[in-house]
Amino acid sequence: MRALLTPEIAPISGVVLFRPGSELLWLFRQGRVVIETPGEAMADLPSGVIPAAYQSLTDDVSMHPIFEHERVIQRAGGLPCLDAWLERKFECQWPHNDWHANDYTIMRHQPGSIRLCYGCDNQIRDHSTVQLEGIARKNLVSWLIWTVNGQLGFNDDHVLTLPEFCWWMVKNDLADLIPESVATKALRIEPEAIRSVMRESDIAPRVPATQLLQEKVKKIVSVKVNPESPESFLLRPKRNRWVNDKYTRWVKAQPCVCCNQQADDPHHLIGHGQGGMGTKAHDLFVIPLCREHHDELHADPVAFEAKYGDQLTLLFRFIDRALAIGVLA
Repeated sequence: MRALLTPEIAPISGVVLFRPGSELLWLFRQGRVVIETPGEAMADLPSGVIPAAYQSLTDDVSMHPIFEHERVIQRAGGLPCLDAWLERKFECQWPHNDWHANDYTIMRHQPGSIRLCYGCDNQIRDHSTVQLEGIARKNLVSWLIWTVNGQLGFNDDHVLTLPEFCWWMVKNDLADLIPESVATKALRIEPEAIRSVMRESDIAPRVPATQLLQEKVKKIVSVKVNPESPESFLLRPKRNRWVNDKYTRWVKAQPCVCCNQQADDPHHLIGHGQGGMGTKAHDLFVIPLCREHHDELHADPVAFEAKYGDQLTLLFRFIDRALAIGVLA
């Protein structure tokens, strides 16, 4: 806790007096205290307890799908960590009862958890309302911001910004979950000015912010070489499929190899002895395709290769690019 106090100075005796009041006197009973000059943000605050930092991200509706995504919650520690964080609060969060028990518990409710006393828990345990959802969401967002602040090395009073939260997502391999609107704000891209043109060929579409973000993120996949793997000594070794979600997510973020538009899918090589019933090629043998060309390939592979080139050639060029720019190392 921090407090803003006005000192009374006795310059001749060199003594500074504070009047914290009975509600803040316990701060000085702890021993030493830190004294610092208040910043501009505290210029208009009255003397007394400094309120907790207002986190603007909590009220940003566009961030709610990100906060509630399963992968984001898991990277922050999962719902058990949210429950442990709520157990530090000795108060019931259900405001519609005049009496509350002195014992507390945790109730899971989408999209997070709620701290309740035993009396309220027995009353609303099986309920699912918009108000309960709002309390659970507020707890989830507050816990996520507290966790991200800690993992980035900030204290609890730090106001987490959108670029800082996006950096935490990039650092935890969650960059593919950042939507276009959030990426635009995080990169501080100004809205594109609308200008009239005489020819359609003069229209120059802007590169999506999500693509810029993916290009700026170095996603390196290390390919290990083991010339003496146990399977290599077997007469008929069992084939294991190489899987790497990080690489396929990066492939999905690249331009389509046919039309150079934003890809929608990482296409796994079919034919050429790869793929088959109930299986697919290794995740290394993938090329980025938009949905239209992906459907076209699966509808008629022979016609597709006659029009756009052999899959092996497209794959070779794409892997060559991935190696050249350091994605595969």
